[in-house]
Amino acid sequence: MIRAARTRAALVLALSLGLAMMIAGGAHADALGDARAAGWVGERVDGYLGLVDRAAPGNVKALVADINAKRRAKYQGIADANGTGLRAVEAIVGRKLIERARPGHYVTDASGRWVRK
Repeated sequence: MIRAARTRAALVLALSLGLAMMIAGGAHADALGDARAAGWVGERVDGYLGLVDRAAPGNVKALVADINAKRRAKYQGIADANGTGLRAVEAIVGRKLIERARPGHYVTDASGRWVRK
């Protein structure tokens, strides 16, 4: 029980640090902000970006694919470092990203439908 609590605390700390780095920086920040504001992309419950509008321009689709690949690598590193599964990390980060999404941006609900926050 104590080991599980320590593992969870370490996981939450690692996720918080990793999430802060992902949100705060990167060359994609402006492009992602524009895509969110245009309603082309949103945050999914699994911790990845999704296309809200399949008619989004090709550069937006490429941006989503690139960011999701980087997120997956980061999540896997966190999972490995904390002895937990990738899906557990994805679920925790997904909840955090949806909580932090700005009003007017799209997120998925528990059933996977896009809703405006």
